[in-house]
Amino acid sequence: VELVESGGGMVQPGESLRLSCVASGFAFSRTAMSWVRKAPGKGPEYVARLNSEGGITNYADSVKGRFTASRDNAKNTMYLQMDSLLPEDTALYYCSSTALGISGQGTQVTVSS
Repeated sequence: VELVESGGGMVQPGESLRLSCVASGFAFSRTAMSWVRKAPGKGPEYVARLNSEGGITNYADSVKGRFTASRDNAKNTMYLQMDSLLPEDTALYYCSSTALGISGQGTQVTVSS
């Protein structure tokens, strides 16, 4: 069972990034998934939750209108499109399944001018 994130980096405010999370070792297409972030000195924050079909997505108020989560069950992959990035979006982003109790190692996103 593994979750591997990629796509992070350092960008300037207002720019975009697209994160990916590739899953293996479990029935990804039947599993609800989440994107979570953890900023230095803060607790984990759920960014987006997707149901197994990707049809229902809930977002944290802090990212509504700027972030879009999606998934491709044929590729065992989920995505997080992040637009209009702000310095306060700086964090380690990781994908997670609450039901299975698993998370990836994360990918760092840094937004700074």
